[in-house]
Amino acid sequence: MTDSLRGFFDEIDAPSRSLVVVNRTEPEPVRNLLDSLLEDQSVTISERDLPDTDADVVLLVEDGEVVARSTLDELLESVLLINSDLYKTGTIDLDEVSLPDVLSGLDEVPFRLRGYPHSNKEKLLLIVVSRVIERIAAEVGGGTLRASFQRLSRLRDERGTHEVYEAVGNSGVDVHVYGVGDADPSSSLPVTVHQGRSYPYRRSWFVVFTPPEEADAGRHAALVALEDEPNVWDGFWTFRPALVDRIDRHIATAL
Repeated sequence: MTDSLRGFFDEIDAPSRSLVVVNRTEPEPVRNLLDSLLEDQSVTISERDLPDTDADVVLLVEDGEVVARSTLDELLESVLLINSDLYKTGTIDLDEVSLPDVLSGLDEVPFRLRGYPHSNKEKLLLIVVSRVIERIAAEVGGGTLRASFQRLSRLRDERGTHEVYEAVGNSGVDVHVYGVGDADPSSSLPVTVHQGRSYPYRRSWFVVFTPPEEADAGRHAALVALEDEPNVWDGFWTFRPALVDRIDRHIATAL
């Protein structure tokens, strides 16, 4: 049993995965956007021209086998042409949020991601994964969602985030939010508030959803990220039910 959120990083052991862009006709700036999303990560990106294969497809490859595929258009629309302000302002509705299969397939791959001004794209990946987990919770309409915000005032100040947690809470999910208590979100949102000033409250970013027992399989989801340097995050996401349940129990008992 791990005694910290950091301990869960020792439990992920993802096989080597890579992305292959096939038959690209999109201009070079599109390839550059994809590179910037995964710059300096363990996931390599290459290009190939293959006969009898569609153009502008991205393959996720593991041990020489294709395990997922997405189109470049899907990546552009969901991540590459998006900026984080669209999520903060609520421009993107929760039911519009999606994670292409090739990115969803990077579960349990450890990432080290930088926010602005170091990078305009890297941290966005964690934002999109967070929203996807929140969307799953709202769709299920039950179970428990636990999310940390560093500063609870973000739930008040970011209109898009406020709307998401209003929708998730009103759907029937038991929502718990964690952070430094510079605001009380429970005055306007159907959430249970947990305030603190220790490291997990100030420096963690997690979104963890555990569905009710009667829910369809495959609905467990968790993102865990830790800020060890200013605006630099070590993170991973997982859909493995046993691991998600353990992360949920740790947060429920330790924070």
